[in-house]
Amino acid sequence: MSTYVIGDIQGCHSDLERLLGAVAFNPAHDRVWITGDLVNRGEDSLAVLRWCREHDESVTAVLGNHDLHLLAVAEGFVPPHRKDTLEMILGAPDRDGLLDWLRHRPMLHRQGDWLMVHAGLAPEWTPDQAAALAGELEAALRGSDWRSFLCGMYGNEPRRWDDRLAGQERLRCIANILTRTRWLHPDGGLDFEHKLGLGEGQGALTPWFDFPGRRNAQARVLFGHWSTLGLLVREDVVALDTGCLWGGSLSAFRLEDGRLFQVNCAMRARTPRTPRTPLSG
Repeated sequence: MSTYVIGDIQGCHSDLERLLGAVAFNPAHDRVWITGDLVNRGEDSLAVLRWCREHDESVTAVLGNHDLHLLAVAEGFVPPHRKDTLEMILGAPDRDGLLDWLRHRPMLHRQGDWLMVHAGLAPEWTPDQAAALAGELEAALRGSDWRSFLCGMYGNEPRRWDDRLAGQERLRCIANILTRTRWLHPDGGLDFEHKLGLGEGQGALTPWFDFPGRRNAQARVLFGHWSTLGLLVREDVVALDTGCLWGGSLSAFRLEDGRLFQVNCAMRARTPRTPRTPLSG
C-alpha cells in the first residue's frame, strides 16, 4: 500500500487524472491525501468533487480556503467572485450531497509523525492543540448551527492566536490559521498582504514554518496553499502547492519513501489572480 499526498488541485480534474495514472493509483490498496483546495478556478471542480466522494474510502482531504468559500457561496452568504468556477457544482443535480460531503471533511489530518493542513499552524500550537482546535472548527461545520460559522467566516481579525478567544472570533482565527497562513509578523500575527515566495524581500516577516520557537516543530507538516513558495521538502515540512492552476505542476509526495511524482500543467498557464474576498486567496 502506498500513500500519495497531493497538493492543491483547484478543479484541475484532467491533471489529477494524469497524476493518478502516473503513480498507478489503485483504490483497492493505495491511499490519497489532499492538502485542500479541491475546487475553484480550474476547469472541472465538479468532477474533482465527484471523484473524491466516489473514492471516499481511499481519500483523505482537508478543507482549504477555496473549499470553505464554495460552502459560503452555496449558502448565499457571499456572491461568487468573477474568477470563480463554481457554477457546475452549484447547478449539479447531486449538489446537496457533494456539499454535505465537503462540509464533513477534516480541517487537519494526523497520522503518526505526519500532520496535514491546508496552509499552516500557529507557532503557539503544539500538535495536540492544533488537532484539538481543528476539531472545534470541524464540530462547528458539522453541527446544527453550521451556517452561522460560514456567515461570519470572512475577516482578517483576530490576526494572532489567543487561548482566550471565544465564539465566532475563535473559530474565524482557527480557520484563518489553518487555511490562509503564509508569512508571520515578529509577534506571530498573520500577514495577509504578502504572498510571494522565499527570498522576495519580505522585510521582518517570517515564513510560518521558520518562526522562532515554533511549538509544533516536532511534527512533520504537509501543506499546500502557497503556490509562489512552490515545492519545499524538508525534514519538518513538505509544501506541495506547485501551481498547477497557474501553469506549474501537480505534485504527489509518497509518504513511505519520500518519492515525488509530478505532471506538467503548462498548458493551463494563466495570469495570476487578484483575490477579492479574505478567504479567496
